[in-house]
Amino acid sequence: MSVCVDMRSSGWVFPTALLSLYGFLANCRPAEPFLTPYLVGPKNISQHTVTNYLFPIWTYSYLSMLPVVFLLTDLLRYKPMIVLQGLFLVSNYLLLCFASSLPAITFLQFNFGVVTSTEVAYFSYIYSAIPPEHYQRATGFVRSAMLTGFTFGATLGQLLISLAGVSYFTVNAITLGLMGAAFIVSFNLPMPGRGVFFGSEVGEAADQLEEKPQDTDPGVTVGQTVKAKARWCSRGNLGRAGRRMWANIKESYSSKRLVYWSIWWALATANYGQVFNYVQLMWDHIEPSSTSSVYNGGVEAVCTLVGAAAAFSVGYMKVRWEVWGEFSLGVFSAVGAVCVFLIGLTNNIWVSYSGYVIFKASYMFLITITTFQIAANLSMECYALTFGINTFVALALQTVLTAVVVDDTALGLDIVTQFIIYGCCYGAISVLFLLRGLYTACAHYCSSRSSHTTQQIQITHTEGTDSLSTQM
Repeated sequence: MSVCVDMRSSGWVFPTALLSLYGFLANCRPAEPFLTPYLVGPKNISQHTVTNYLFPIWTYSYLSMLPVVFLLTDLLRYKPMIVLQGLFLVSNYLLLCFASSLPAITFLQFNFGVVTSTEVAYFSYIYSAIPPEHYQRATGFVRSAMLTGFTFGATLGQLLISLAGVSYFTVNAITLGLMGAAFIVSFNLPMPGRGVFFGSEVGEAADQLEEKPQDTDPGVTVGQTVKAKARWCSRGNLGRAGRRMWANIKESYSSKRLVYWSIWWALATANYGQVFNYVQLMWDHIEPSSTSSVYNGGVEAVCTLVGAAAAFSVGYMKVRWEVWGEFSLGVFSAVGAVCVFLIGLTNNIWVSYSGYVIFKASYMFLITITTFQIAANLSMECYALTFGINTFVALALQTVLTAVVVDDTALGLDIVTQFIIYGCCYGAISVLFLLRGLYTACAHYCSSRSSHTTQQIQITHTEGTDSLSTQM
């Protein structure tokens, strides 16, 4: 009997449906858009403490956990890390509901760092659980479920607070119930037969030894033989996985164009992460939640819908991205920079909301193009590794920004100054890729023109040779 379920023989619909259900529930968090008003209001924590002390801990925790989680995800074959994410989501909202001391809320930030680091398991589980011919459809279902859950959760939270007059505590309690449901669903996910980098040699060795008699010493049990064979396979498997990873790294970053796309990914995602993490504090600065109505949930729902529509439109655009892609990154990064300045410098909350919607939609539009361009010419193994490396570099850059700009032990800047710096960073990204994009487009034009001229010379030479031959 096999020690693990062979997912490829069990079809793709069941694991995709179950993972989509988990993704919907795990991302359906009505309380998330109202985290800052909850902390500075009912939890009675100062905005300065939230900005310059608590939120940086999440960034540091995320960075420290990501490399470990990335390796364990593939080694343990995805499901255990998804279950772990479900467990930490439950503990996260237990702490939000019932913890009141600053040390407990500090631990909550580490707890959420674990939650975000394990998202890699959710996005990559499906590729080890189903046959490759179903990757595209399954990816669409899984990502749609996540976005639908996020949109539904943000909308539900806004309706509960604005129309039903529900307290922030009750919204967090409802979110806790949804996370509990996601945790239960995670246990029912089928266990993939192998990882992407760490194969299933151990399981296969055990299967072979269990299924046919072995000519071994009578004093040695089958179980002992299985364990010895498994240990030998594990050592070999680790070595093969390391060599495979290194080969995939060299293959992935051998293309100069892919390196430039990855640079944009890392730089833009680092700045996007800072804006996303601290925008609630910016809104609370413009209109304090203690004295004004809060529409964070509605704004996040609109952002997701507009961003999803922008990302969806990429598939229908007839653009030569290899020529104009880098220039597009520069143009839309400029749009993002203007929006970040708008968010941070205006005194009108609705202008700030609007700037955030446009900013997030432009980022989702560009990250979709970037993901497609990087994945287009890579194997699934290379793409998974590139995704992990780019995410880690982005998070490292975000951590540097947090440590220098936000953390109290360094500059500890106020929220408005922070957003001015994030806008300047986006502006620098825009200038870099506008220049690079113009160079790429000009180089392509000159190359095409030179090629056309060469063809014309060859045609003229051929016609002249033919004419001379005829006269002779």
